[in-house]
Amino acid sequence: MQSQDVAPRPRPASAAVPGAEVGVEQAEAALVEHYPRLVRLAYLVLPPSLGRNRRVLTAHALTQRALPRGRASGDPAVLPAQKGAARSRDTDPGYAYVRLRVLRAALEAGRPLSFRAWPTRAQLPPLLPQVWGLRLFPRSGGADELALDQRLSALSAPARAAHVLRGLEELSDADVRAVLTAAGEADPAAALAEADARGGAAGDAALLTSPEFDPCSLQARPTDLVRRRQHLKAAVAAAAAVAVCAALLGMPGDGWGPDGAAAPPYARNPAAQAALQPGKLTRVPAAAWESSARTDFSVWPARGELTADQALLRRALAVWARPGESVQVSATPGTQAGAPPGPPQLLYAGVVDQSRVVLLYDGLRIARYAEAKEGTRGAALDFARVDGATAADADAVVLGRSDGNVRYLTAPWVRTVAVRDLLKASGAAGTTELTRSADGVTEPFASPALQSGACRSWNVLELTDRTGTRLATDLGELTPARLTAGRPGAVRDASAADWSPLACSLADARGQGVRSVNSWRYARQSLPEASGTADWLCTRAETWRGGGPRVLAQFHAPGQRFGSVVAKAENASACGAKDPHVLAGALWKSAGGDWYLLAAGARDTASIRATGGVSGSAEGSLLAVRAEQGAQAGLEGTLEGGREITGLR
Repeated sequence: MQSQDVAPRPRPASAAVPGAEVGVEQAEAALVEHYPRLVRLAYLVLPPSLGRNRRVLTAHALTQRALPRGRASGDPAVLPAQKGAARSRDTDPGYAYVRLRVLRAALEAGRPLSFRAWPTRAQLPPLLPQVWGLRLFPRSGGADELALDQRLSALSAPARAAHVLRGLEELSDADVRAVLTAAGEADPAAALAEADARGGAAGDAALLTSPEFDPCSLQARPTDLVRRRQHLKAAVAAAAAVAVCAALLGMPGDGWGPDGAAAPPYARNPAAQAALQPGKLTRVPAAAWESSARTDFSVWPARGELTADQALLRRALAVWARPGESVQVSATPGTQAGAPPGPPQLLYAGVVDQSRVVLLYDGLRIARYAEAKEGTRGAALDFARVDGATAADADAVVLGRSDGNVRYLTAPWVRTVAVRDLLKASGAAGTTELTRSADGVTEPFASPALQSGACRSWNVLELTDRTGTRLATDLGELTPARLTAGRPGAVRDASAADWSPLACSLADARGQGVRSVNSWRYARQSLPEASGTADWLCTRAETWRGGGPRVLAQFHAPGQRFGSVVAKAENASACGAKDPHVLAGALWKSAGGDWYLLAAGARDTASIRATGGVSGSAEGSLLAVRAEQGAQAGLEGTLEGGREITGLR
């Protein structure tokens, strides 16, 4: 859209009568002749918070709706007073009338919406004009125009209107008060005072006529193309979903019954309905695990005092199939939260603390449904991936967490359960035996997954069966992570001594869908200046989904109780069964005050080189060179077979 920057001043008509009513033809003539000026007036009075694109469209919409609906306006024009012969005055009643209508609509558009009254048409986004796929805005001005726009945005709508009427329309204060009063403002004097105090500046009259504030001379730019495409796809998908749901909900029948917090049914087919029948749940006999070739969740018996509660089981199955809006759903990374493919296996149904809890297993996932004892409001549904679990992975499942504590349901083959604080002394001093109910439910104990602040304790489970004792730790998921130790490819169940200096580093693996965490002391290094021997350790957290492992390299100096994390990586092959190699370094300060760059690789590392802020190299798997405090260095290594590796960072 193009036009001159400012429309011509309204023609003088000295014979006009103040207060005369205006016919629609006279108003239309004034609107057509002075359209650019009226749109500029609306644009300047509208609140800048609307954004330049919407202000442009709204200004045009308000101006185009300024004509009276009947043959006569029924609303007298407000004409400015005579200011003397030296200056012509605006005495065109048609222009004064449409100006008042535009000003009144612009002021209404700037008022905030209220819950007590319906919004006026001016307060709503304009239906017309609309430009799809483009953003329209006036040409940018200079620093003076920007400063004026900022001053106008700081004013209230009446004060902004007063300032614009003074500068753009060149009205006197008396005329401004008259026009604002006619526009419905209760206190025009306060608007003028605010304009004087916060908006007035020399030269504003000329700036108000600049291209910066001309909504008829515009630039066009596309809207966010990526977001527009996403919104279009979402709209098409939503329309299709609404059509399918409407067709299904319109089918005859009584639905699927009282399903608690479940959402309305969205499909009716034999497989889906069978998965929601409590009577078709798989229930394993109590002693099946003793003779089975498999030892995993598939041989867990159904336990708990509510295994016969058909209503509870039906609610749990229905919520799993279609959780409602009030259901809190969580899933470990890489775990699908969809409905079971068929009737799942019941592991537990009973009361845990103040909740009713149901544990279900579909061969790939554990699903935990929990609801309050008083009703189904605030139900929760949690998922964990457990495909390919072994006996060591299927020792326990979380039943509930509350007040910083956790309860477990243990496997039927677990003989004894104890809780050990890895940060306390080894031996019996750091171990407390946990009592269990006849169903295998442990008493609650403090969970490390729920603690915040400094790491002062780290409780792990000690689970003993006929094959030995295993350690497992709560990392905030349904299944605890198994703790192992040893060289990748030849790991064993860890002891408390293996993890005591590394326990607090387990916090880095919380909430990542971790299946097991291995600790490996891959090197020992004699420190410079006869300062003793340090250990280099690598911990690797493997996930149930296979991807996303987390690797930490830690340096354990003599005299320190805990190791220090010196490097970490995610989705790295280092320190794993497929790539049992690792290289890491750290800056270390000797007792004499000297700084060294220390580095260590696995035993098959042939040489190490330091680059960047520190230069040095060494044959073998250990490196120690002088360095400056805060130096930044890179590490490169060569394995005995000639392969190049880089240090973890």
